Amino acid sequence: MGYSLPKDSLFLGFDSSTQSLKATVLDDNLNIVASDVVHFDSELSHYQTKDGVYRDPMVDGRIVSPTLMWVEALDLILEKLKSKVDYGKVVAISGSGQQHGSVYWNKGSKAMLASLDPTKPLVRQLGNAFSAKDSPIWMDSSTTSQCREIEKAVGGALELSKLTGSRAYERFTGPQIRKIFKTQREVYSETERISLVSSFMASLLIGDYASIDEADGAGMNLMDINQRIWSKTVLEATAPGLEEKLGKLAPSYAVAGLIAPYFVKRFHFKDNCLIIQWSGDNPNSLAGLTLNTPGDLAISLGTSHTVFGITSEARPGLEGHIFPNPVDPSCFMVMLCYKNGSLIREDVRNRCAEHSWDIFNQFLEKTPPLNGGKLGFYYKDHEILPPLPVGFHRYVLENLTGDSVEEIKVREMQEFDPPSEVRAVIEGQFLSMRGHAERFGMPTPPKRIIATGGASANESILKSIASIFGCPIYTVQRPDSASLGAALRAAHGWLCNNEGGFVPISSMYEDKLDKTSLSAKLAVPAGDKELLSKYTLIMKKRMEIEKNLVERLGRS
Repeated sequence: MGYSLPKDSLFLGFDSSTQSLKATVLDDNLNIVASDVVHFDSELSHYQTKDGVYRDPMVDGRIVSPTLMWVEALDLILEKLKSKVDYGKVVAISGSGQQHGSVYWNKGSKAMLASLDPTKPLVRQLGNAFSAKDSPIWMDSSTTSQCREIEKAVGGALELSKLTGSRAYERFTGPQIRKIFKTQREVYSETERISLVSSFMASLLIGDYASIDEADGAGMNLMDINQRIWSKTVLEATAPGLEEKLGKLAPSYAVAGLIAPYFVKRFHFKDNCLIIQWSGDNPNSLAGLTLNTPGDLAISLGTSHTVFGITSEARPGLEGHIFPNPVDPSCFMVMLCYKNGSLIREDVRNRCAEHSWDIFNQFLEKTPPLNGGKLGFYYKDHEILPPLPVGFHRYVLENLTGDSVEEIKVREMQEFDPPSEVRAVIEGQFLSMRGHAERFGMPTPPKRIIATGGASANESILKSIASIFGCPIYTVQRPDSASLGAALRAAHGWLCNNEGGFVPISSMYEDKLDKTSLSAKLAVPAGDKELLSKYTLIMKKRMEIEKNLVERLGRS
């Protein structure tokens, strides 16, 4: 059964990411009618962030963002967007937040949220609302000891994964909360509520504390993945009195509340505009890519890299993550995450290709696939998968003529020439992705890959992905699938609320998907089968080398 959205209505989706706040507006036919963006470094330069973050020079691996910067960005983007959008037609708003970032509300902040003055910007009213001025984010890797403590308390890494969908990861919110409890007791004790970036932004919009949604809540090491409630076992292993500070969980399609009077009076939204639960950036990307068929994979090529697909059954292990599917409560999304994404490509571009993507792409195109056996491991930040510290490692594989991994000889190298370095960073990223995806039980080769994020506009990179995975690559019309997914989820949440319960998201677009802004198009056909078999060989050897690196240098 198909459902219709109200005629001439608009749906607003935000994406509060590491480096910017984006907005996408869909009409009732699910076509994009407006968009805008606030870049943190350039448009809110008084916060003095670099790539949207502060890197603590005194504490190895500590990376945070100023919470008030996100507050100020919300007012700014609404000011920028109002000339393009009639806010009176917006019937629902939802959003995407960078996963694993956490916000610590001071005692009394709930009252501040409830009494916002529409004549003053948010940033001037919420300066004292936070017990911690800076928010730990997904790039932070300073909680290794807390991860081990939580795993030990629940019976080991695998037990924690079975409970929460993931073993303990440094960037996850549970270990971060434990670190604050242990090292900043006064901050923890003064904290009235802990939000994720997603529920924090939703809280601003409803003028009250919004619940954490189930899909993003799964990225905390705190939620029972099967029952979709907080796990008392893990809460007790993390910090005392934590459940009260977290509030309740909510389904991703649920209504968080009505829009706050502040936004009605300041920006002229209708007072019955629904705020649908915000979720994490990866769940929103999955929604925006309309990923709903087992055998489909999506690869997000943003600041970080993620690979995700859909499964009907949760099978957690020591690698990767399981989250509830944000648009289908009967399914799960599986995900692999890499910290060293676009920033390491930019580093190689700057070092080897004169700061030019054109030269970078020329080098990539003129260097033959397989790179003459040259393999690179590039980590500017502590990597998640594999768990390796900062460092660059280069090797040459020799004797690639046979079919046996055992016959391949490995020689270490200090450096590569610039074209080889360019191909090595690209092939290295996607060989690692393929190797870990296969170990996690994702299909080989996939039926198709949908590529999103900034680098999905780079055809040279997409050709390499098609060759390494051996399947066609599709792209969506826009690379910012998280804000598009958030706008789609706003429409879906409005529909579920209107129907009095969950309805399948596909019922909104059924046979008209190709006519919406959500359609995907073929960008690169599947790669050559003979080349795929060579990449398979190199991928297996790479995983061997990686295992040795982890045993020698890894943190877990």
